[in-house]
Amino acid sequence: MSELKGTRLFLPIFAIAAMVLRMSTMNISLPDQLKSFVDEQVAGRGYGTSSEYIRELIRRDQDRLVLRRLLLDGASSAQTEPVDEHYFNSLRDRARGRHSK
Repeated sequence: MSELKGTRLFLPIFAIAAMVLRMSTMNISLPDQLKSFVDEQVAGRGYGTSSEYIRELIRRDQDRLVLRRLLLDGASSAQTEPVDEHYFNSLRDRARGRHSK
């Protein structure tokens, strides 16, 4: 195991280096009030840098847009069966069946 000692860190460091090489830089201007807010979020929520915080916000916005698109697609699709009490009871039964296995 001693010969693998330095190898354990190689892959994570390599992966981080590869990720950093693929990133682009973007500079943004913020009013002092927003900059202070970002700094507070970074310090209070465990982010290492303001870039990490902003990346997380962008990822969440991307997820929100995907969910919105899926909801709109579902709302505009043809209804296959009545959505009534029987439908929801059946849905609950199926959900309980999956969780109880």
